[in-house]
Amino acid sequence: MAKMAAALGSVATLATEPGEDAFRKLFRFYRQSRPGTADLGGVIDFSAAQAARGTGPGAHKVVRSQLSVSSVSDHDAHRAGLQPVSKWRAYGLEGYPGFIFIPNPFLPGYQWHWVKQCLKLYSQKPNVCNLDKHMTKEETHDLWEQSKEFLRYKEVNKRRPRSLLEKLRWVTLGYHYNWDSKKYSADHYTPFPSDLAFLSEQVAAACGFQGFRAEAGILNYYRLDSTLGIHVDKSELDHSKPLLSFSFGQSAIFLLGGLKRDEAPTAMFMHSGDIMVMSGFSRLLNHAVPKVLPSSEGESLPCCLETPLPAVLPRDSVVECCSVEDWQVCASYLKTARVNMTVRQVLATDQDFPLEPMEENKRDITTEGFCHLDDENSQVKRARLNPDS
Repeated sequence: MAKMAAALGSVATLATEPGEDAFRKLFRFYRQSRPGTADLGGVIDFSAAQAARGTGPGAHKVVRSQLSVSSVSDHDAHRAGLQPVSKWRAYGLEGYPGFIFIPNPFLPGYQWHWVKQCLKLYSQKPNVCNLDKHMTKEETHDLWEQSKEFLRYKEVNKRRPRSLLEKLRWVTLGYHYNWDSKKYSADHYTPFPSDLAFLSEQVAAACGFQGFRAEAGILNYYRLDSTLGIHVDKSELDHSKPLLSFSFGQSAIFLLGGLKRDEAPTAMFMHSGDIMVMSGFSRLLNHAVPKVLPSSEGESLPCCLETPLPAVLPRDSVVECCSVEDWQVCASYLKTARVNMTVRQVLATDQDFPLEPMEENKRDITTEGFCHLDDENSQVKRARLNPDS
């Protein structure tokens, strides 16, 4: 307890020191933090037992959130790989109205499907990714096929070159975000994945947002040295709908701040399977990911990913079976990585995109200088980490 109090005191002191804004100071502090030390003593862990008891780090901020249990049938939840909503735990934070944190509500084994989709299906054309800037469409046509043998034997050959999947940093779905203009447009669109749309609709409905439409997605692929810079997701034309975030793989630290960067953020862990919903006041708050946390047991998977996906699934499930061979590739990747899916509704009902000058529509939607993620060993400096910064 004394170490935790000291850690909290040092974080509070750091945030009030003159110089950089409070968010940037704490971002740097957690980026340089050491797992297993008092550095992380003040980070909220919603999945821990003490969160439910109202004890532990940040307990004075943590409140229970009410879900709309009747809005999602147990059958529809199961179709998406989720437990019945009545069994979910949901939390909020004092001072952050509209923020909802749901610790892993997935049924055992069902995360396998969503991990496989992120690596095998969603990374395929016609979806857009960071590799498109420097490679031809033929070279990035099927990243999975080109990478699976590298990853399957990663443990055997430690000195091998990185596979294309390991070089993947982001993929956009649906309305493809233009990293240059910081806008979406009607002519940069490919069909949004139906299974991810269904999952998102169930989570949104459970949080009180019936009628949510999944129209755009940004998938971020984190290595252990990756960070996500301080930003606000404000490019969508309708801010009344929530931003949904799904995490898989290694844990990370998430910072949720205020409307301005001089407000000190609150730190929390994101573990595999966790879901965050940012709506209302919290929809336009600054946030960031300063650190991905390696497993304390070396290169290993979180316990929740050790359970296999059931061989028999509901007949109308949107979840598909995952072969042993496919999971070997996914597991090899996730032992040193994290994947995050963010889903948002871009347009209000009956809303259209505003007309843009022709030059605007011709801008390169794969401009790498505006990539979300930054790696410590990247040649691209930390100048432009996020499109909405």
